[in-house]
Amino acid sequence: MSDASRITRRTLLRGAASLTGTLAATTLATGAAQAATRLGDDGLYTQDWYVDSFLDLGEDLAAATAKKRHFALQWSQRGCIYCKELHTVYFADPALADPIRATFDIVHLDLFGAREVTVFDGTRLSEKAFGQRERIRATPTFQFFALDGGTAKEVARLPGLLPQKEFAAMFRYVAEGAYKDGTFDAFLARRNRT
Repeated sequence: MSDASRITRRTLLRGAASLTGTLAATTLATGAAQAATRLGDDGLYTQDWYVDSFLDLGEDLAAATAKKRHFALQWSQRGCIYCKELHTVYFADPALADPIRATFDIVHLDLFGAREVTVFDGTRLSEKAFGQRERIRATPTFQFFALDGGTAKEVARLPGLLPQKEFAAMFRYVAEGAYKDGTFDAFLARRNRT
């Protein structure tokens, strides 16, 4: 079978997404749909615009980079009141959510989950083991990644839920590549002076 005719998981998802996108565009044209928060059977809140991932993080990061988008992991846990606030208050505000949605691919992980994740170095771990390895201590936590010389590198981390203004600023910090020039605190200080 030639490479051109080979069907990959990502190609299959892209095809399904284009069908869904056509349906969503039709629905949006009638004004009947918006981005929505979902409460899953696992007890976790999530967004319908988060990446529907096979949990191969290297593949997800490469796909985001190819689309000139930024990549983040968002960690949650069942019963987390701050996770609920993130999804039902912060992301319910289009002024906050729309710029993030427009520029980031986000994969959602459960801090105590059992799904198998293929991490950037090819190691396969449960979500729980990966969270422990990454020293995730609070939820929600966002980890931001970029490719550096072909290798995945964590460029910023947002542990917990900051006030909305600072929360939005963290995503701008990453989107603007300001992590290359200094800390998030220095970025905020510069922003507050202007």
